[in-house]
Amino acid sequence: MATSDDLLRLENQLCFALVTAARNVVAIYRPILEPLGLTHPQYLVMLALWERAPRSLSDLASDLALEPASASPLVKRLEADGLIARIRNAEDERRLEITLTDAGQALRERALDVPRRVMKAVGMDAAGIARLRDGLVPFAGRRADA
Repeated sequence: MATSDDLLRLENQLCFALVTAARNVVAIYRPILEPLGLTHPQYLVMLALWERAPRSLSDLASDLALEPASASPLVKRLEADGLIARIRNAEDERRLEITLTDAGQALRERALDVPRRVMKAVGMDAAGIARLRDGLVPFAGRRADA
């Protein structure tokens, strides 16, 4: 049985394990994404757009669990790099939609090896990664204000 002192040990804190793991995962991705010219947050934006584009900034931000104000600089940088474009919606010209450029679509082919390289770096197969990811679902879906 854990004592009160054990409950307050840093090494026993879920929050510390998750923050440390998140930082280390991003560090694993960094050299893998560098040749693609992407940061980890930019990679996440591209993944979302490879799944479905065009889409609005608010829709994209929602899928990435970001505020639109946080997603906007990512979108602007990817647009400056020529990977995405913001276009006016044909039915509502006030609405901008984010879509892939030809270069952004072509980058997908180069990114296909990213998951395999990450699995190799952490010594896990796809099933192991899926189990770990699925184990985080109770934490990933909760918001601080919920």
